[in-house]
Amino acid sequence: MKGSVEGWGSGAIGMAIFSGSLPATRAALEGFAPLFLTGARATLAALLAALCLAWLRQPRPARQDFASLGIVALGVVAGFPLLTALALQHITSAHAIVFVGLLPLSTALFGVLRGGERPRPLFWLFACVGAAAVSGFALSRDGAASPVGDLAMIAAILVCGLGYAEGAMLTRRLGGWQVISWALLLASPVMLLLTLITLPDISQPVTAAAWLGLAYVSVFSMFIGFAFWYRGLARGGTATVGQLQLLQPFLGLALASLLLHEPVSAAMVVAAAVVVLCVAMARRWA
Repeated sequence: MKGSVEGWGSGAIGMAIFSGSLPATRAALEGFAPLFLTGARATLAALLAALCLAWLRQPRPARQDFASLGIVALGVVAGFPLLTALALQHITSAHAIVFVGLLPLSTALFGVLRGGERPRPLFWLFACVGAAAVSGFALSRDGAASPVGDLAMIAAILVCGLGYAEGAMLTRRLGGWQVISWALLLASPVMLLLTLITLPDISQPVTAAAWLGLAYVSVFSMFIGFAFWYRGLARGGTATVGQLQLLQPFLGLALASLLLHEPVSAAMVVAAAVVVLCVAMARRWA
């Protein structure tokens, strides 16, 4: 019982941290370009990861694990942050959060492709309905819609799902927070170079909100959130604690409205609700 309670608590903290990622990215984009933001957040998170790995004396991954760590880095460290930053130049974070509701399904789909799982036919039915709901939302005349932003968010969900699925397989051997830590270190040379190449003009003032956004996505979204999330899955069980992801779109919409004062339309709430329902049913029949 104690492990279950601790698992739910840690999982809830991780989910809440991830819910603030898109609003924080939107705030950071007020002062930083997408390429710099992507490189800087990964570089700062890699410093934290290196300190934790050294302090806790974690063993190095086996040679055969580096290819999978590269996939995790491509999807979670580079792909998702960059694509969402590019998308948020065209759409609001509230609009983008609706797409994030499909992330569990994207992860499950790549789990099938990479892990050889065989879900029941009803899984595919609900997966298609969820994808259709998001497609209909993207094609609607919502005031926050943009073809470029919507396509970037779809690509972001796909690469992140790939990174999550690959990371889930590695977690069995390396541990949860260790996976994201090693992926950050693996990507750090490229991310540091990207940061240095795209350094912003220091003569241009950067708002406090942009600095706070950068700090949040670097420290919390890229590292601390994963530590709490993976600890929750380990203590409370992946199948049970993982259901907390269903709350993320709604909490994200609330944060976008409260912190950024972005309009949250009825279409956003309805689309998010349909997607969450489809994800829940797909998991039920996986």
